[in-house]
Amino acid sequence: MSVVYKAVISAADKVVPRGLRPLWEHPAGPKTIFFWAPAFKWGLVIAGIGDITRPAEKISISQCSALAATGIVWSRYSLVIIPKNWSLFSVNVFVGATNLYHLVRAFIYQQEQKKALENGNKSDS
Repeated sequence: MSVVYKAVISAADKVVPRGLRPLWEHPAGPKTIFFWAPAFKWGLVIAGIGDITRPAEKISISQCSALAATGIVWSRYSLVIIPKNWSLFSVNVFVGATNLYHLVRAFIYQQEQKKALENGNKSDS
């Protein structure tokens, strides 16, 4: 580990209140990557929620598929690793759910476009 990181943790150890000690000392607590990776991954959830207002034709199906798949896979993985990482589980459930929502929106849009195209071809005949 980095010398700077160890110094910061050592300094923070002295000021963490007794009530927060169990969280602080937890194997998936703030002293570990198991805490910080899920914390920063919430940015993907926020971005997904922000994309709800994005027009369906601008949704990247490949990006949403990849994010939905990783959300689902990592949700499962977070419950089989030791220690179980509930923060990783929750963030990945939300990553998967927001991107599945966008995939459904994109699918519905594509189906509507196909119907409109078919209806347009029938009226030309």
